[in-house]
Amino acid sequence: MHSKGMRTEKDSMGEMSVPDDALWGASTQRAVLNFPISGRPLPTAFIRSLGLVKSVAASVNSELGRLPPVKAELIRRAAREVAEGKLDDHFPVDVFQTGSGTSTNMNANEVIARRAAQLAQKTGVVHPNDDVNLGQSSNDIIPTVLHVSLARALRDDLQPALQRLQTALTQKQRAFDAVVKIGRTHLMDATPLTLGQEFSGYAAQIRKASARVDRAIAALGELAIGGTAVGTGINGHPEFAARVCAALSEETGIPFREADNHFEAQAARDDVVEVAGLLAAVAASLTKIANDVRLLGSGPRAGLGELKLPAIQPGSSIMPGKVNPVMSEMLVQVCLYVQGLTQTVVMCGRDGHFELNVTLPLLAHCLHESVTCLANGSRVFAEKCVEGLEVDEARCRELMEHSLMLVTALNPHIGYDAAATVAKEALASGKSLREVVLAKKLMTAEALDKALEPRAMTKPGDSALSGGGA
Repeated sequence: MHSKGMRTEKDSMGEMSVPDDALWGASTQRAVLNFPISGRPLPTAFIRSLGLVKSVAASVNSELGRLPPVKAELIRRAAREVAEGKLDDHFPVDVFQTGSGTSTNMNANEVIARRAAQLAQKTGVVHPNDDVNLGQSSNDIIPTVLHVSLARALRDDLQPALQRLQTALTQKQRAFDAVVKIGRTHLMDATPLTLGQEFSGYAAQIRKASARVDRAIAALGELAIGGTAVGTGINGHPEFAARVCAALSEETGIPFREADNHFEAQAARDDVVEVAGLLAAVAASLTKIANDVRLLGSGPRAGLGELKLPAIQPGSSIMPGKVNPVMSEMLVQVCLYVQGLTQTVVMCGRDGHFELNVTLPLLAHCLHESVTCLANGSRVFAEKCVEGLEVDEARCRELMEHSLMLVTALNPHIGYDAAATVAKEALASGKSLREVVLAKKLMTAEALDKALEPRAMTKPGDSALSGGGA
């Protein structure tokens, strides 16, 4: 990105050499040199929301008479370019930096100030601290941006992906409604159900996952803006926070409000720990579905083979014709990764010593990475796996007819103990349940055929299991 030319910039600590074509200044350059850790900057979604917050802050400061209109307009224009992703390359500071995110806040202040000067064609027209950061501190700005950026990502990225997956699962639920198959508990044969009923459970999991995402967005509604350094609001205007929250709500369509207690809003990160827990639950749901799909599709001859998975790529470099459940494997890995990230968030949440949590950049990385991976994983799984699933009805029927757990339907007719004896004898002898029951003269052939009708066992009634259990 950068030319070989350098320029000299100054900050409160002295002079620094900065690449000629970089919009950042001395403070950012110090951070670049101080934190050569991972090579990963903060997520672009976070940076773009930082631009949005800076733009809104400038407008509010102008309304309050604290910032001249000309300066405010220049800051707004420059900050909007940040918000629109036009200046992403000018945010190089590593995730692993000062725990307050001060380096990234100053990165934004410097970029916006220099870009404002370019727009005005006049140097020094806007000051990074006095103007762009007016009424703000990294300690309230970075937590505010964390909430705003996460709420937007949850709504705009994760929710649509989950909705697509839910739609795909619901469509399969309807398509598979007539297919009766054997159920399984403890990985062992259980009573029958329809494949549609099984998929209705998956669709319900994703409906609940979407509701959890809604709760996560709601948990992010309080913003720390206005607390400045330690929550007291020093150097701030008493109306600043409420006005910024109202403007952000109008801009985003998400109901943000000023924190009820600014000391909690800066010292603790309990809200994002709650969000992490909800994302971990979403990951658990997705893992369950992905694992069931790959097990139901195992085979094609030596596994369960009830589902036919879409063949989207060769499965082996040595075994010709092999097709693997790669989409399920992808999604399981995504969810394992996310659950690790969310556990990191939980541990970060404990580090709110005194008036500030000092893991804010890592929180931003972990949570945005979780949302991005869950959204992409869910969408790709829906598109390349669920939407192309087919059923092997003959295999479903074969496995169901050979299962001994159809005997459960005989409980109301011959009792649990007699039914258990029938099942054990059928297993030992290789005979069918029907053969054993008729040989023992426990039921008439007509009554037995009615009781062992698999479709009837998929609904409540005498043919279903009485009393529950596993």
